[in-house]
Amino acid sequence: MRISRIINLCILLLTASLCVGAQKAMNAQKSAPANVTPQVKAAGFLYKGVNIGMSADDVRKMLGDPKDKSDPQDLFLFGDNESAQFIYGPDKKVTAIMVTYSGNLSEAPTAKDVFGEDVPAKADGGVSKMVRYPKAGYWISYNKIAGDDSIVSIAMQKMP
Repeated sequence: MRISRIINLCILLLTASLCVGAQKAMNAQKSAPANVTPQVKAAGFLYKGVNIGMSADDVRKMLGDPKDKSDPQDLFLFGDNESAQFIYGPDKKVTAIMVTYSGNLSEAPTAKDVFGEDVPAKADGGVSKMVRYPKAGYWISYNKIAGDDSIVSIAMQKMP
């Protein structure tokens, strides 16, 4: 049990790190107009029916009791291979979602599930893409680390 908790903590730290990297990439795109991600009409990905802007109470009603619960964030564990962290703003509404799948990725969504289109894999088998949805008011980042310790990380964050 302790090892599982340590692994989940490491996964959350990796997810947060990937989120920061995605935010930096988004900021770089803002300062370089030629590289701006094209606007997409609507985002089609919801995590278990939860989306940015949903209240903390509604998240908990949909997903049950979190493993760790607080006013600013909740952590849900769905088995050994899936975890989700929800960050809440002062209004107690979701401002960010970080989902991590590790080990057996059979339940993990593909980039096509998230973005509605295939994303080519890199030479090492990894996949990475970030898209801003200005009309919906958030961005989504998808990262897959291929190999023996495969991880899929999906981050969604409200845009300022």
